[in-house]
Amino acid sequence: MTLMNSYKQLLLLVALLLNISLIAQSELEIKLFDLPDVVFTKIDTPNEYEAAYKLMIKQPLDHSNPTAGHFYQRVWLSHKGYSNPTTIITNGYARGSNNINEIVTLLDANQLNVEHRYFGESMPDSLDYQYLTFEQVAQDYHHIRQLFDNIYTGKWAASGISKGGTTTIFYKYFFPNDVDVSIPYVAPLNYEFEEQRIYDFLDNKGTPECRANMLAYQKRLLQQREAILPLLEWFVKGKGLKFNYLSLGEAYEYAVLEYPFSFWQYGWDCGKIPSESASLETHIDYLLEVVGLDFFADDSMEAFASHYYQSATQMGYYGYETEDFAGLLKYLPYEPHPHAAFTPNKMEVKFDATLTNKVAKWIEKHGHRMIHINGDLDTWSATATPKTKGVDALWYFLKDKHHASARIKNMTDDEKSLLYAKLNEWLGTNLK
Repeated sequence: MTLMNSYKQLLLLVALLLNISLIAQSELEIKLFDLPDVVFTKIDTPNEYEAAYKLMIKQPLDHSNPTAGHFYQRVWLSHKGYSNPTTIITNGYARGSNNINEIVTLLDANQLNVEHRYFGESMPDSLDYQYLTFEQVAQDYHHIRQLFDNIYTGKWAASGISKGGTTTIFYKYFFPNDVDVSIPYVAPLNYEFEEQRIYDFLDNKGTPECRANMLAYQKRLLQQREAILPLLEWFVKGKGLKFNYLSLGEAYEYAVLEYPFSFWQYGWDCGKIPSESASLETHIDYLLEVVGLDFFADDSMEAFASHYYQSATQMGYYGYETEDFAGLLKYLPYEPHPHAAFTPNKMEVKFDATLTNKVAKWIEKHGHRMIHINGDLDTWSATATPKTKGVDALWYFLKDKHHASARIKNMTDDEKSLLYAKLNEWLGTNLK
């Protein structure tokens, strides 16, 4: 065979492969075009995928009353194959770009990465919060599942992280047969507005020496407030942060009270807590590193307003114990405890624990085909769904793992083997 013939054959092979790829993409686009109320735009394709699209899917504001209006929900589709498994990623917040989750890679799955209603671009024209309920959220995912049943023929999974994991749990509760497996990561399921289990966790986590050092550090920050706040004003100016929802003084005290929650949520080192002899700058830098002030600034309050509304009405959240800080708080009350749910425009809302408690009881008896992944360091593990007998499910509380590290890739070989075996049983995969 001559060099010229080999070159021609190579060109023909490349052209054939390109043509096959174009046909596959064109076929998918035809299928997408046939879906009602779906607008799509092609985006960069992730490695090892055939195509990817940004979708805007029309959703009713009220699934029980279509005349109430609608909004368009942003969804990122990554396409691998029509008969591959498909995973719905149940985000709890905005999803501003496409990314492939670890469970999707593990399952060699298509991915529908769904932005939560009332976040990011998934906003109605008018923010009528009466429609921001977990009942409506679950209906959003169910509608997407029904739409894509017209395209994908393989098994289905749902998965989310943190509040997205909580959303996975609610989706499972309302539509238990929509997917073949549900995998919530580091997902709280709170029973009340001010979760007492969080306090129990923080009062007992770590060694007594570590907890004593943390408390002493908090007290020093409050005792030196008048020296610290002027320095923070320069930090705030440099970062362009605005404090109208909270004053800077309020935000600072919230950050100090937040410190133990953030410390354990992301597994910080007890040995790195600043000592009494450390400089004021060291104390400030450490607080900004572990907690930050951005979390309490106006931009954050606006970005997470819908989350706080859900926390204050249905989901439950956490507050801050103040009993150890007698005489040290200036801007925040001692009673009732300051709370971390900063509702939009400080609106007054009523919390109803009915749903979360119903879901918790249902999971105990009917939460089959679920894999709950948590880290034992993570503060949110305090309100994770507790392990129960009698259901076909797995629970993980991974040793020395926190909110960001409680992942399948960080499991031991034995933990992975058990998880793979269940996924193989439920999905017909061949994971090893």
